[in-house]
Amino acid sequence: MNDSADIHDVVVVGAGLAGNAAALSAAEAGATVCLLEKGEAYGGTSVKAGGGLVFAGTDLQREAGVEDDDEALRTAILAAGRGASDPETVAAYVDHQLDTYTWMTARGVEFDYSADLQPGQLNRLHGTAPGSATATLHRHNLEHPGVTYRTHVTTERLLTGGSGTVVGVTTTDGEEVRARRGVVLASGGFTRSDELLATFAPQWLSTTRLGGADNTGDGLRMAWALGAGLADMAYVEASFGACVPAFPDLADVPGREPTLLYANAQGAVIVNREARRFVDESLNYKQISVSCVRQTDGLAFQVFDARIMERSQPNPSPSDYKQALADGLLLEAPTIAGLAGLMGVDPDTLETTVATYNGHVDAGHDPDFGRPIVDRGGPGAGRIDAGPFYAFPCRCGLTTTYCGVTVDRSLRVLDVYGEPIAGLYAAGEVVGGLHGATYYSGTGLGKAAVFGRGAGLSVASGAVG
Repeated sequence: MNDSADIHDVVVVGAGLAGNAAALSAAEAGATVCLLEKGEAYGGTSVKAGGGLVFAGTDLQREAGVEDDDEALRTAILAAGRGASDPETVAAYVDHQLDTYTWMTARGVEFDYSADLQPGQLNRLHGTAPGSATATLHRHNLEHPGVTYRTHVTTERLLTGGSGTVVGVTTTDGEEVRARRGVVLASGGFTRSDELLATFAPQWLSTTRLGGADNTGDGLRMAWALGAGLADMAYVEASFGACVPAFPDLADVPGREPTLLYANAQGAVIVNREARRFVDESLNYKQISVSCVRQTDGLAFQVFDARIMERSQPNPSPSDYKQALADGLLLEAPTIAGLAGLMGVDPDTLETTVATYNGHVDAGHDPDFGRPIVDRGGPGAGRIDAGPFYAFPCRCGLTTTYCGVTVDRSLRVLDVYGEPIAGLYAAGEVVGGLHGATYYSGTGLGKAAVFGRGAGLSVASGAVG
């Protein structure tokens, strides 16, 4: 052993939501923890994400009159994965999700909840202000005597002992940071790595990159080098709904991170440059992205009216239409024809598209794309006919990679034969197997917190299954 090595009970790689949850959970369980961050500040993708976290059976749901439980959640996640999710990884989420919610709220994380956020669907999304959950847990880590936090540390390799057990990490500066009980990889995905995208998802190389600036797949490579199994690599998909900040110029604006907006969830129609619908707008943003990227310039517009605007809410941020308007991301006009002019599309075609859709609403059936026509019983329902009218120019953005290493129910990393790699745990975006073939909205941030807490407890206790 290197006598000058930095030694702790637990080493956590990455200080996003997953890493902060893992570090704090392990420290509260009595372990000394070294939390390592590659960048100059904590947060990664989690401080940029504006959605919410999926929980079931919470007090907020009960107060809203919503009945939900673990088994219903398990069924929903597995169904969203279309048979490709790993049941044990899903079980790890279900095992820890409600305890994680209770633990987070007890530490000051504030959630809000709307029973009709997703009309016609049971809502499990518990909203938070962007970055607030990570900031709250990070503050607790800074205050905890058992946690050492370091920035500007790029991990390069996993250290192993004579038996192959992971006993720490090495950094690009040649330093060894040792762990008596184990290492938790919470390093995020690889949205910023052209090399890994070219290997696993070349179709998204030209997509707008979102998420953590340092998400280059370091943890994935480190575990892969020890023979870690991989899951969901074939299902990497971008997210529909990334703004075009300088529309009609399609170029990104330097220094401005694109944001996401989902007015389609409240009844907006989605049209292309030809002013025609091309997809069932009720699909999730991963599924819509596959259709959007095939449209002219990969561009789409979410078109909606004043009633839908009134359903704007600050959390989750993709539902904050009023802020998008204030930020100059929406086009606004008193008529559909006027809106078409701002969009640069044919006004007659757009008027026909909206009128046709309104007819489908009146008939209660969408024969064109099969979008469910739901009676929401309130503002924003049904027809798009109440001016002023709005359009949100958008395209696909690669927010996260939703795939990664295989884990067991204790969040131990498994090798290609399904055997645990001793001393190695993982949490958050670097974990594969939860999402499967598609994505249950809210489980991205959800698995950061839920798997972070689960991995922290497991490594602190030396869990073996």
